[in-house]
Amino acid sequence: MCLAIPGKITGIESALDDTFRVGKVSFGGVTKEVNLAMVPEANVGDYVMVHVGVAISLVDEEEALLTFSYLKQVGELDELNE
Repeated sequence: MCLAIPGKITGIESALDDTFRVGKVSFGGVTKEVNLAMVPEANVGDYVMVHVGVAISLVDEEEALLTFSYLKQVGELDELNE
């Protein structure tokens, strides 16, 4: 199953230009590098849905936290810690 995980952008690490950026995204304490090219409007502090290392959309904080809570309950976040 393909799954997008919500996370919070904690920093923009590198940028080729305004579109091609890489950011640090926190997933409940686990931080990963994420390609931000598909969400050029995203900024530090925004929540994004991430699929295979690419942020695919912005999401509001309430929705992100609710989705993250559900994923934790069903054990879908275990692989993030690997």
